[in-house]
Amino acid sequence: MPKKYHIETKAAPPRFLAVGKFSTVEFREDCAGSCRQCVKKKCVYNVYKDSYQHVITMDEPEFLYICQSCFRCVQECTKGIFSPVINPEYTLMGDEYWQPEIINQTWFQAHTGRIPVSGAGYRGLFSGAGFDAMWTDMSEIVRPTRDGIHGREYISTSIELSRKPMRLIFDKEGNLPVSLPEIVEIPLPVILQPPAFGVLSQKELLAMAGAAQKLHTLMLIDAKDYSSSFTGFDGTMVPRLDAANYKEYVDIICKSRMVEMVDSSGIEREFATLRGFKPGLLISVGLPLDASAASRALELTGTGVDVLHFYAEDNGRETGSSNPRTLRDMIREIHRKLVDGKVRPTVNLLFSGGIAMAEHMAKAVICGADGVVVDIPMLIALECRLCGRCKRGESCPVDIGDIYVAWGVQRIVNLIGAWHNQLLEVMGACGIREVRRLRGEVGRALFLEDLERESFAPIFGQRKVPCG
Repeated sequence: MPKKYHIETKAAPPRFLAVGKFSTVEFREDCAGSCRQCVKKKCVYNVYKDSYQHVITMDEPEFLYICQSCFRCVQECTKGIFSPVINPEYTLMGDEYWQPEIINQTWFQAHTGRIPVSGAGYRGLFSGAGFDAMWTDMSEIVRPTRDGIHGREYISTSIELSRKPMRLIFDKEGNLPVSLPEIVEIPLPVILQPPAFGVLSQKELLAMAGAAQKLHTLMLIDAKDYSSSFTGFDGTMVPRLDAANYKEYVDIICKSRMVEMVDSSGIEREFATLRGFKPGLLISVGLPLDASAASRALELTGTGVDVLHFYAEDNGRETGSSNPRTLRDMIREIHRKLVDGKVRPTVNLLFSGGIAMAEHMAKAVICGADGVVVDIPMLIALECRLCGRCKRGESCPVDIGDIYVAWGVQRIVNLIGAWHNQLLEVMGACGIREVRRLRGEVGRALFLEDLERESFAPIFGQRKVPCG
């Protein structure tokens, strides 16, 4: 049995006071602030103890971003002077897709490396669009035992990125007459890439590359951004090239395990030249997640490509459409197209755009992805507030371009470590010990449209307003 993959996490506190959701407003008419039974001292999450600003200034209200909203302090105060309030600044963060809760929980995971909890219960909508309209089936939660998921039980989260033959053919002596492609494996179904916006200073890029190296995964980067600063990360970096410029970067290609080519007509004719530069080179093709994605994927299988990387919009939607479908539906369409074409095992599928939470990673794999590419969550891990000031050429409120690289590496490692633990929890609850077996395993998920058609429609009729 191979050594168990484990991500070491340690606390990496925020540099700036994070925007918290809840606070407790104190009405001090009957409290001198020195009660020996003060509920602040009993907080099981040490929220008040760790909030040094609150201790120093005692300003009210103090919005506590690591508050887990159990509201024990509100319920148990003997004076009854606490009232919960929601921070108005919190409600203004992000947008319709990258909601404040996602930003806040990403900060928490990047800070602590722990799985976030929702405290006083989830009070949002029952379902929504895309991944919010599917649920994982936890009916196998007793196998393997939950306490063993992070201990004695072994659950593999490794995926292979190299192409595989559909069948093995042996000669009369029982030998393989052809050599097989080298197997390239990464220990979790996640690859990193810088987002399309942000300050993206050299320090940020080095933090992302350092995290990718520490996680033993890969990081995509535009070849023009590949500088001498990335010496030492050669096995980690995946330069992004196109048919017009790749011959200008032969030295980078020769140092890399994998390259990504922007899709274009006849791109497959360049593969032989690329592997002439470096035999055994893994080749990925990046293409937009649009209406032709499934048919284009079928065309590219059999050309010698190892990976197909589909780019969705940042909100997890199809590109180039006035009525875009969700990432969930697009993944399922492409996966089924390749399964029906009997070529699915020959190529690996990666998806980026709209991967915002750990559950999106697990659900994408269930829908048919081999792995996901994470971008914006890395920016949030570095304290980005998605305020959009950088897009307007204005200064960053958290000076993200001037971070300490080691601190940035740890924040991203903590985030992915928390995601990895959540993936283990889902797989353990689904009774699956290998993430490669989770790919396309839709029998381990419940889909809203199926539930409505099979369970609710016979009673209440068909839905009249489309979901999402």
